[in-house]
Amino acid sequence: MTTHPLPPIPIAASGTIDTSPIALSPASGVELDPIWASIVPETRARANDIHLPVSLAFAERLVVAHPEADALLVRVAIVLHDAGWGRVDESRILSEGFSGDWRKAAIRFEHEKQGCEIAREVLPPLGYDEEFVEEVVAIIDGHDTRREAHSLEDALMRDADRLWRFDHAGIALAAGWFKMDPATYCSRLRSAIIPELLTQAGIEMALACLDRSEALLKTDIIR
Repeated sequence: MTTHPLPPIPIAASGTIDTSPIALSPASGVELDPIWASIVPETRARANDIHLPVSLAFAERLVVAHPEADALLVRVAIVLHDAGWGRVDESRILSEGFSGDWRKAAIRFEHEKQGCEIAREVLPPLGYDEEFVEEVVAIIDGHDTRREAHSLEDALMRDADRLWRFDHAGIALAAGWFKMDPATYCSRLRSAIIPELLTQAGIEMALACLDRSEALLKTDIIR
């Protein structure tokens, strides 16, 4: 097994925490390019073509902050975690997945199930062994619908999945999904999403990013 036990929350960083704008450090290397190429159709659903690359960039910062983690597992899982949105009824994504008690929405469970199937489809032909694939699947399964993380790698992927929301690009998209103006959505990020973050690195990145986004979008006035 390559996963590591979940440390106490919030998980303290053992490496460097980078809180600079995420646009300054896009995801590096070409190692994951074959995976990206295999899921291009799935990236066109629910703005995955923005969400997934930005989340990968945050994931790479988080594994620098946690060099003890299996970096490849975290990176592959974040690339594939929301690919399942591309195989569900797109008309239901916004109507069911972003309203009410969205964690319990059937469409959320469906996209997780489809994401697991996609991982099992695309990874073995690219040379990833069965044990690794099932570790990826274990992280994807429940990443939206269960509150607890099962490993350090699971926690890092979960934080990366949330961190993109604090960037102005994430705010621009997600505020509309939740039918909120940017200022209201930023307030929600601060009150509801930061407490969900599992790592100290994620918390520091989120706060720095949100401060910049609120200043950029003048949410103190335009609200």
